[in-house]
Amino acid sequence: MAQEISRGELKAKIDRGDDFVLVDALSPQHYERSHLPGAVNLPYEFIDEAEKVLPDKGAEIVVYCMNAKCATSIEEVRELEEMGYENVRHYAGGKQDWLEAKLPVERNKRKSRLGGI
Repeated sequence: MAQEISRGELKAKIDRGDDFVLVDALSPQHYERSHLPGAVNLPYEFIDEAEKVLPDKGAEIVVYCMNAKCATSIEEVRELEEMGYENVRHYAGGKQDWLEAKLPVERNKRKSRLGGI
């Protein structure tokens, strides 16, 4: 199972501009309403198209969903690892943890490279 990343670690990575891909595993509708800064949308139901969104299997990837009870991101992490992604981390607190800390989110700014979603 992937290593977890804390909210503080993730915020520091974003603030520093570290080279990693932040993946929102929620539906396109949830993504458009709000997502963490710089996140791309890869809903779990489209995991088979991961290589279109995440072409570099060696890149650091951080996956999140709504909150610690949301199993979607855990399943997505597992699938990505099975697909050969080498450096996948999990932000278990998810968007709810981020929002509760009053950290900024982006809205209505799609960054999905999947055509149909």
